[in-house]
Amino acid sequence: MSVVTAMPVLPAFGGALIASPSSALREQVLHHLNGRWQPVQQALGGAEALVKLEKGSWQVLFLDRRLQDLDVEEVIGIIRLRFPGTQVVLLDSDTPPPLQDEAAVNSCETAAQAFVRQQGPRSLPVHPQSSPLPGMIGTSEAMQRVYRMVRLVAPRMTTVLVAGPTGSGKELVACGLHALSPRSAKSLVVVNCAAIPEALLESELFGYARGAFTGAVQSQVGRIPAAHGGTLFLDEVSELPLGMQAKLLRFLEQKEVQRLGTTEMTRVDVRVVAASNVDLADWVGRGKFREDLFYRLSAFPIELPALAERPDDIIPLAEHFLACMAAAMSAPCFRLSGDAIRILKNHPWKGNVRELQHVMERASILVGDSDTILAEHLYFSYFQNAGLPTAAVN
Repeated sequence: MSVVTAMPVLPAFGGALIASPSSALREQVLHHLNGRWQPVQQALGGAEALVKLEKGSWQVLFLDRRLQDLDVEEVIGIIRLRFPGTQVVLLDSDTPPPLQDEAAVNSCETAAQAFVRQQGPRSLPVHPQSSPLPGMIGTSEAMQRVYRMVRLVAPRMTTVLVAGPTGSGKELVACGLHALSPRSAKSLVVVNCAAIPEALLESELFGYARGAFTGAVQSQVGRIPAAHGGTLFLDEVSELPLGMQAKLLRFLEQKEVQRLGTTEMTRVDVRVVAASNVDLADWVGRGKFREDLFYRLSAFPIELPALAERPDDIIPLAEHFLACMAAAMSAPCFRLSGDAIRILKNHPWKGNVRELQHVMERASILVGDSDTILAEHLYFSYFQNAGLPTAAVN
């Protein structure tokens, strides 16, 4: 991997990735690229850059030295190990303007062209397989990316945003992050932001003193203080009202909480993991989510794929659920017939892993005294595919 410190005039070749928290620097790099490299994508920090490197083939990464989420030398070390075919161009957003040294530009142009001739078009890197996270099943490449990102960030205090559709296993990722972190001996506190009424959110999160409001007959420790020394998992964080978003942002910035009914501020040591099944960036644009909170939460984004995007994992997951159900019933392990396997592989799985689990649970009941799951045991859940009317399942 070649590392240079100025902006090369690049030949028309390959894809370019720009990673910087500075929108001005990203725009300047885009201007200098002038359409020479395609495609071109942007990342707000080192974590997002690593995610994009995992997903695509990039010839060059323009990397800001002043990253806000990860140490730039650590990022370079990861790239050197995992993406040796990617050239890193280091830029400095604190040195305006960073791209005007003509001599350096000319020197780097020669180096960049030699690099491209030497490397040629590169294919996707081959990574050693990562073992699944605790409680998770799947060896598909999509899940391998998730495992690698979790293991990379687990030892750090960095705030993580897990994005993925409903039922894809975001809470399992949070549990894996906690289990692999130095905080694993402390509590993992789970808060479903959609399940708590808005009027109770503040008292649930921050706690309250006796007499703080009608019915507060005794003091209550909030969910955030309860996670002291451990991990706080905010599930469905998009459901937080805007007023509560502001208070959560203050906690993330100050690491302090104030219980309702008191003036005392308490320091809290908590690692925050958030999850969302909606595109929070889109919600920011629609005024439904605070932009500053979005950037705080997404310091290290992890994207969890839908089950339909990891078809190789469908049958292993189904067999895992069946084995767990058989063990719970002290029964022989169930097996899937060929037709059942075909149906499972062809189903769209709009409910993701959770839907698959429920399907296997129902099938294990419908199978009766047999140990073989047949296609007919799946029709209860597949009436749309089987052409059966809705009334048939009532």
